[in-house]
Amino acid sequence: MKLNTKLVMIMLTMLVVATLILFILNQFSQNDLVQEIQESSTVVSKAIQLSVEDLTSEEESTRLSEYLSHAKNKGVNEINIINNEGEIINSSDPAQVGKKREIKKLEKGLKRRGGGGGSSLKPYDLVVPVIVGDEQLGYVQINLLLDNIRDIQHANFVRRLSVTVLVFMGGMILIIFLARRYTSPIHRLASGVNNVSAGDLSVTFDAESGDEIGELAENLNEMVKKLKEKEQLEKRLYEAEHLSKVGQLAAGIAHEIRNPLNYISLAIDHLKSELLPTCPEKGGELEAIADNIKEEVRKANYMVLNFMNYGRPLKLKLQQVNYADLVDRAIHLMQDRLVERNMQVVREIPQDLPAMQIDPELMRNCLCNFISNSMQAMSDGGTITLGAAVDQETGECRLSFSDSGVGIEEQDLEKVFQPYFTTREAGIGLGLAITERIVKEHGGRITVQSRKGEGTTFTVILPAGALAGAGRGKDARQVARAAATSDQAAGN
Repeated sequence: MKLNTKLVMIMLTMLVVATLILFILNQFSQNDLVQEIQESSTVVSKAIQLSVEDLTSEEESTRLSEYLSHAKNKGVNEINIINNEGEIINSSDPAQVGKKREIKKLEKGLKRRGGGGGSSLKPYDLVVPVIVGDEQLGYVQINLLLDNIRDIQHANFVRRLSVTVLVFMGGMILIIFLARRYTSPIHRLASGVNNVSAGDLSVTFDAESGDEIGELAENLNEMVKKLKEKEQLEKRLYEAEHLSKVGQLAAGIAHEIRNPLNYISLAIDHLKSELLPTCPEKGGELEAIADNIKEEVRKANYMVLNFMNYGRPLKLKLQQVNYADLVDRAIHLMQDRLVERNMQVVREIPQDLPAMQIDPELMRNCLCNFISNSMQAMSDGGTITLGAAVDQETGECRLSFSDSGVGIEEQDLEKVFQPYFTTREAGIGLGLAITERIVKEHGGRITVQSRKGEGTTFTVILPAGALAGAGRGKDARQVARAAATSDQAAGN
């Protein structure tokens, strides 16, 4: 119901109630007035009857005086019987007997008596001629005080005025109550609008009422929703601008970095061809060192390519890969750094874990990034736990990476995947951003849990479609080894 409709209904209700009460009071007052007039008329009629009897009787009577004591309660103040000559021959007031009245000045009917001074009484004279047959015997003069009727009218006026005041006072109280009831949600809306203007877009306006306030709340909720969408678009635009800057930066430095890497790779090949024949006793050790250098150069070259392609769509080369073998390859590349920093790697990977349909090169890059971050979080050594499990309900594959390092500040948890965000002086803040992008390209997602001083756990959740099936694990291992061989051949 609209607010205007409610206010109109309140006013109409007050008007109807006031009119109904005044009508009822007026009916009661009219009944009282009619009853009082009837009683006064009866008293006057009785007085006239007694006066006529006294006028037609030759005997003196005191009935007027006796009746007047009762009639005074109904407004009869004095009764005079006047003959045709104007002489008062009988009266309720014995002092009036014998006095003269001017017949010409006696006005028949009910007339207000002049004078009265400062008294509040309003006397009236009722003059009735007494006619028997064709002969007029005289007049009956009755002095009336109509204060009873006036009092009834006054009481009626006071009652109606009181009821009117009470009705409108009740209406004012009701209006004040309703005003507070309707202004309270308005104040809440104003407070919420202030919070929104301060940047808090989590505000929700209560839109339960169906009046204009409810419509306003719905409109404000729609406005907040659009502001959220606008904020998200601005964030995307901001990220797009950063991606553009990354692309420009990558294009500028890629050539300068890749040329030295290519030279190092060629130099290693030359050293292998020149030194290995001359040192047969150390040939195996030198070849292993040269291969590791080649692998690191290849990895660095691959990182440069990822850096260049960060702002471009990734091209996945999906293969069936056994996760345990992929972990072995990643740890082999980082074994020297793990030993140097006194790091231990604990594997919690079930033997029957199905093979995965993933890009082995990109996913190995993710593993290396997680391990590298864990190493940087534990400067005095520690344990890195690599886990894997399949959710029996959803069929998703969960890969976990835990460390016992310094942890992440609570306010930084939402920022760890943002480009260029880093807490290290030497970092560029792209490792986890690239990792998240690779996982999303595989249709998965990353979550992070951390407490300051208690370590950090990253969880990669891959969809059920990323699992190739438990029965194909052996084939996946063969594919992984073939991929490793081809990678090594490409590096050479």
